[in-house]
Amino acid sequence: MNWTKRSVFAVALGVAIALSGGVGAQDIAEGKWINLFDNESLYGWTDFGDANWHVNDEGHLVADDGWHGFVATNAQFKDFELEARVRFSAPGSIGLVVRGSSDGHHAENGSGVVLLQEQEDSGGWRDINIKAVGGDVTATVDGEEYQVEGVTRDRGNVILEYHRYFRYRSAPTVEVASLRLRPLGLDSLFNGEDLSGWNIIPDRDSEFFVEDGNLRIVDGNGQIETEGVYRDFIHQIDIISHGDHLNSGVFFRGPVGQFWLGYESQIRNEWNGDDRTDPVDFGTGGIYGVRPSRNVVSSDYEWFEKTIVCHDNYMAVWLDGYLVSEFFDTRPIATNGDGKNGFVPEAGTIHLQGHDPATDLSFRDIHIQEY
Repeated sequence: MNWTKRSVFAVALGVAIALSGGVGAQDIAEGKWINLFDNESLYGWTDFGDANWHVNDEGHLVADDGWHGFVATNAQFKDFELEARVRFSAPGSIGLVVRGSSDGHHAENGSGVVLLQEQEDSGGWRDINIKAVGGDVTATVDGEEYQVEGVTRDRGNVILEYHRYFRYRSAPTVEVASLRLRPLGLDSLFNGEDLSGWNIIPDRDSEFFVEDGNLRIVDGNGQIETEGVYRDFIHQIDIISHGDHLNSGVFFRGPVGQFWLGYESQIRNEWNGDDRTDPVDFGTGGIYGVRPSRNVVSSDYEWFEKTIVCHDNYMAVWLDGYLVSEFFDTRPIATNGDGKNGFVPEAGTIHLQGHDPATDLSFRDIHIQEY
């Protein structure tokens, strides 16, 4: 595979690629990995153009026909590390776009493009690593590091862009075996020692306390919320349910001091029969009242990781790195801030729910990256 560094090509794609001497150590908090591609479907993605994007029998994301097109994550990301494995069956090229947008061409909207070209039929896998922190974006391809210049957008979509060369009769097959991301530079919302930075809604039944470095909630109903408010962000939190099918939730964009308003990312590890794709009461990772979880991958008595992305009118939830729900809220604005009944555009608290007298859950590693 040839890594294109020719200035004429770089200018055409709105990015100059030059050999870099390396990236210095960053004093930043690293988040948990999430999979952007689930090896099953295009859930969480939107495709544009005439490229034939699909998932093959090996569970790879494939484009094998058409002249030009791209597929973009619906979620947007700010500072992150990205890893991908890509290969070609015939000459062609693929652009891996970071902080991209479907609004205009990447050369015109401040996105960063890492361009891979295949001039011969090699069929070998190529490992790609990209780090984007502020205006510093670097790409490492098969161990060789480059600087990606000209990135002015502070957040955006991850995009795969497919190119077929006019001089070749047959279209190449481009395969993506894996594509995962972890946010960088997250702020901690919980110090593991006390409830500093959190407020408890008074006159409720839940008890909130710190035990073994975890924030524990028992009894209910009740609510504990962050002192800060957040509108657009990526939020990561570890959770464990200490009972069977307990009910709780992680709320976001909640009006300050208001009980159980905003949007709720459900916690309830229960499904019908043996089918985890048939959740009870929206299931863990579902967006309560508007979108059930498509697969309850978490279980009671086991820690699991929840990642919530929220920006503009879009929200999505991952469990243990697997995307279980997403929702574009196109409803009229909710006059009372209740995300079950309408769109909530304002910044709000992150809050944790004590649901009923059976409540007994713990939370740890609570972090957020604001957009």
